[in-house]
Amino acid sequence: MSERWKYQIKIGLFWGVFITVFMTLFNDKTFSEQIENNKFYWRFLINIIAGIVIVGYFFWKGKDEKNNSWSTFFKKNSRKRE
Repeated sequence: MSERWKYQIKIGLFWGVFITVFMTLFNDKTFSEQIENNKFYWRFLINIIAGIVIVGYFFWKGKDEKNNSWSTFFKKNSRKRE
């Protein structure tokens, strides 16, 4: 498995679990009521997949400073202005 996918899976799993727990804590129902519902598990699966594919991809792109314009967007220009 390539380094890119290992990185995306690591970041995506963390993001998916964090978002699922965060959304569960701030819902009107109790935690045990939400776990008993099948929607909880579908939401968990969708968050994991979205985290790996989307969030993991953008984190990987931001990691490469040479080939990515997003990572250098907020940096100061090194050329002196005249």
